[in-house]
Amino acid sequence: MRTVTLKVEGWRCAACSASVGSLLEAHPGVRGIDVSFDEGRVRALYDPATTSEDRLVELIEKRGFQVVARTSA
Repeated sequence: MRTVTLKVEGWRCAACSASVGSLLEAHPGVRGIDVSFDEGRVRALYDPATTSEDRLVELIEKRGFQVVARTSA
């Protein structure tokens, strides 16, 4: 398992961040999500054999938000 923290811009309300959290939770390979509207970040625990950081970023950006930074652990 790997963890990535993504800094996201473009959220206008808590519902925006919640929709991203729901989207990622439903994505194959994602094992856990922690979303903070106030901090503008998403932390995801994922299986790199099933999905990737790039795919998670792509999913977020398809929703109209911008990922401006990422930190992997």
